[in-house]
Amino acid sequence: MLRTVLLLLLLLLAQTASPSPASVAIRRAEALKKLLEVFGMEDPPAPPTHFKQPPQYMVDLFNSVANADGVTKNPDILEGNTVRSFLEKTHSEEMRFLFVLSSVAKNEKILTAELHLFRLWPRVTDGPKRHHFCQVSVYQVLEKDKPDAPGGKKLLAARLVSLQTSGWEVFAITPAVRDWTEDESSNQGLLVTVQSLGGSPLDPPPLQFASGRGHHESKKPMLVLFTDDGRRGASLPTAGFPGGSHTPGLGASIPSQEVLPTSRSARSLGRLQPCQRHPLSVDFEEIGWSGWIISPRGYNAFHCKGSCPFPLGENMRPTNHATVQSIINALKLSEGVSSPCCVPDKLFSINLLYFDDDENVVLKQYDDMVAGSCGCH
Repeated sequence: MLRTVLLLLLLLLAQTASPSPASVAIRRAEALKKLLEVFGMEDPPAPPTHFKQPPQYMVDLFNSVANADGVTKNPDILEGNTVRSFLEKTHSEEMRFLFVLSSVAKNEKILTAELHLFRLWPRVTDGPKRHHFCQVSVYQVLEKDKPDAPGGKKLLAARLVSLQTSGWEVFAITPAVRDWTEDESSNQGLLVTVQSLGGSPLDPPPLQFASGRGHHESKKPMLVLFTDDGRRGASLPTAGFPGGSHTPGLGASIPSQEVLPTSRSARSLGRLQPCQRHPLSVDFEEIGWSGWIISPRGYNAFHCKGSCPFPLGENMRPTNHATVQSIINALKLSEGVSSPCCVPDKLFSINLLYFDDDENVVLKQYDDMVAGSCGCH
């Protein structure tokens, strides 16, 4: 996949002798379409119609998984390769919540689904003073107009919640979301109830959650899905940088041993320079994607360039096959055998945090996007 990305980027940045404006536009459009395919999209999502703050949970998750350039630093945090967030949009005053899941692709496997509710500080007048805990239950609604009728709802999660604090409560609701993605018409939403420790209803309830109406957007009910769309890069080892170290960013310098000499004599040597890694900046603003991509603003994909001369030293990180090929080429033992090629021998994944067409925030991980090191293969 990285090789495809590099070719597409070089196509975007290449300058021809005297291209016509029409041909340049066509080549750019074709290159961007191919680049979108690498990112698993047919068309770029439309930017939000107005300024929209992404949920803090999604921003924090991105920062935990990736460094500032989006390169994966903790590969074991995500379950699957996609995290989708959905804000509740019905603005109901009751504890009924409905989430529209039309943006979930048919090929995505639902691994975990969570309902995030923001618990408000209890008002002084809410309930008798003796209540320190209450039981919160989350139900999948089966009968839209009769959720309290026998068979009208199914219990998904229940637990005791303290009345002494405020903050986010997270409930696992995976079975319901799997039902909804298999049969969209079965999505009748969720019902949340608050009861005493003995199981009796409390009126008024001493515990309240922020709703879609009358509360700041940062506290709105949210559904979070951890999914896997089946994309996997299996060509080379992929991982986060050891110890979560930071790879050079856009415009950052790389170690001096990886920079080609700039003198005329050195440039004339061309491919005699040894195989090494060089910067390759991908700027999402320059490509025209900054309207829908939240983070990162760009990243350094790097690329491999240089010769693999005989004899191949350990610094060339050669495979056994490359060593044999180099010997055969040097001794001219077989016709038509070229010297080994300078290619990535370690690839890292990157993460994008972006708005989809429905203005939901998505975190997606893409394998084999950054050349971590180069070798002769």
